[in-house]
Amino acid sequence: MKFLSIFIITILFAGNIAAQDANKLLKEVDDNLMPESYESIRKLINEEPDGSKKEFTFYTVKKGKDKIAMLYLAPASEKGRSTLRLGENMWLYIPSANKPIRITSLQSVVGGVFNNADIMQLDYSTEYDATYSTRTDTEYILDLKAKNKTVAYDKLKMWITKNKKILRKVEAYSASGMLIKTLEFKDDKNFGGGLTRPSVIETYSPLYKGYRSLMIYQTIKKREFPDEVFTQNYMGRLGDLRK
Repeated sequence: MKFLSIFIITILFAGNIAAQDANKLLKEVDDNLMPESYESIRKLINEEPDGSKKEFTFYTVKKGKDKIAMLYLAPASEKGRSTLRLGENMWLYIPSANKPIRITSLQSVVGGVFNNADIMQLDYSTEYDATYSTRTDTEYILDLKAKNKTVAYDKLKMWITKNKKILRKVEAYSASGMLIKTLEFKDDKNFGGGLTRPSVIETYSPLYKGYRSLMIYQTIKKREFPDEVFTQNYMGRLGDLRK
């Protein structure tokens, strides 16, 4: 009986260490994807089954773990719109209305396969706890479980390179285990400041057959911002940051 108790304690301790290591790796993946605070220019392309495309360009700023704001630069019909995310709370600002309106993580203000949570992504380690799934000769594979029910996806499966700890693929699942979408991270680029990461994220979904969306990072630069930038009152003035 004593031997069995020691064995169980040893197994639980080993499992706890493994979970700590997995979450440490997840934090490293976050650090390799983005500076803690930055500005970036991104292009988003939505492709439909008939071959038609719609493109958007965004100026995005982020501070810390849970503050993100985004300004639409193109197309002309969307220019001046902005979105704000504070934790799980999100707003859309339309200049003609001159008032922010609430939006949800699973909606998409631009259509296509990316939803609002994908476009205004928080650090993975902020929203998920990680455990090791398996390993290959070249990759670590993590299973991620949402820390609470407000997170867009209940579970993620994540592929990470062993040599540079760079994210390569994410599969997003519902609580029932249904695959919602796949995101592939491609075309590594040196953005300066010691940051080399995938410049393209491609996503597709079994729920939207024939549709594909691409997010292309054109610039990423470390930059600090005052907290005022990440408020509803500032949403109409995000363009001032680019002057």
